[in-house]
Amino acid sequence: MNEIDLRRFDLNLLAVFEILMDERSVTRAAQRLGRTQSAVSHALARLRRQLGDPLLIKGGRLMQPTAFAVDFLEQARPVLQSMRRLLAPRRAFDPARSRRLFRVAAPDFAAGFFTALLARVRSEAPGVAIEWTGLREPMLLRIAETELDLAVAPAGLALPTGIAEQAIGALTWRCFARRGHPALRHWGRKEWSRWPHVVVRVGDSLASPVEAAAGAAGLARNIAAWVPHFSAIAPVLEASDMLATLPAAAMQTALPRHRLDSRPVPFFIAPLPHALLWSESRAGDPEIAWLLGQVRPLLAKAFAPAARAR
Repeated sequence: MNEIDLRRFDLNLLAVFEILMDERSVTRAAQRLGRTQSAVSHALARLRRQLGDPLLIKGGRLMQPTAFAVDFLEQARPVLQSMRRLLAPRRAFDPARSRRLFRVAAPDFAAGFFTALLARVRSEAPGVAIEWTGLREPMLLRIAETELDLAVAPAGLALPTGIAEQAIGALTWRCFARRGHPALRHWGRKEWSRWPHVVVRVGDSLASPVEAAAGAAGLARNIAAWVPHFSAIAPVLEASDMLATLPAAAMQTALPRHRLDSRPVPFFIAPLPHALLWSESRAGDPEIAWLLGQVRPLLAKAFAPAARAR
């Protein structure tokens, strides 16, 4: 299709298009919009001309969208959501009466943080819900488009325009094993290298700060098992003679439940800095300001300040 001249494009047509895609019927869309059927048909005809695509095609009882229409709606919806928020009247946020759903992305080892956040939120805002999602690849785009409210992520990511970042500290490292593990009796570099390790595979990469630091110390890690999530580490350690070298926060809740013990890493691994991310477009949103107020004290407990982590 040809490039669209935004000076001539009526943005009101996007709202009509969204309803048409939901209803797949000109008649039902007209009822929802409070317009006549002919007015909605005229709007659809203008959209077809300006976008150069039929968009919705008659097929049975309901109209069927073209592939272009499905893709266009996916791209247009975040724009419409942002416009609605921008044009909505500012209001005070009352946590006690809110039914808001907040979406927070955090590493899968953040169970302790998430549990504490839920307890804190439930005491002040019993109607508020929190959805915890993983740090999946499109996370940054979802933050920029306000589909995610907050994210706790490794610092230093290449952030797109429109994302605010606040340093929250750094994760320090520990070695973990079952209680009574022979390696813990004479703990040191030799024992760390001698015994097999279980590691979490993050994405498709095999590289990690542990490998880099061990190599710099002239050591090699004997990896015997990979697991997809941090939550799988503790049961493996409890039932085997494997070791694990992880951020200390990853095992915060698992140590007492799984009869595990820990030791300092016998060589230096640089702390892993993390940051809190949110959309700059939500900076004045009282709901996001409230959520940040709930999250920051909990993160301060979970993350050692970067200056002292070493």
